[in-house]
Amino acid sequence: MHTEIAGRSEQALALITEALDLAEHTGDRWYEAELHHLRGELLISEGNREGAEACFRKALAIARHQAARLLELRAASSLARLWREQRKRDAARDLLAPIYGWFTEGFDTPVLKEAKALLDEL
Repeated sequence: MHTEIAGRSEQALALITEALDLAEHTGDRWYEAELHHLRGELLISEGNREGAEACFRKALAIARHQAARLLELRAASSLARLWREQRKRDAARDLLAPIYGWFTEGFDTPVLKEAKALLDEL
């Protein structure tokens, strides 16, 4: 990885960690799932698939607990993409399909379009 990009990734991870610490301290957790999701995406870019999977699973659990359907879909999509790369297509589809199925509108939004395209691949 290029040094400048690696430095930015480290800085981004530090900021996400700081935001998660702040959420823990203040109890304001409304965006906690997305912070874990973003951390997972950064870890993927660094090649840390195991760490990314843990972050996506955490984001998914938090979003489910908060009934934050869109954040749950984002985390599930990222986890499903990772599983697709690991040749776990059935597990990816089984995870993503029911979450995508909850939505009855907004199908022209980027998040739902990406999830649909991924489901079509699976």
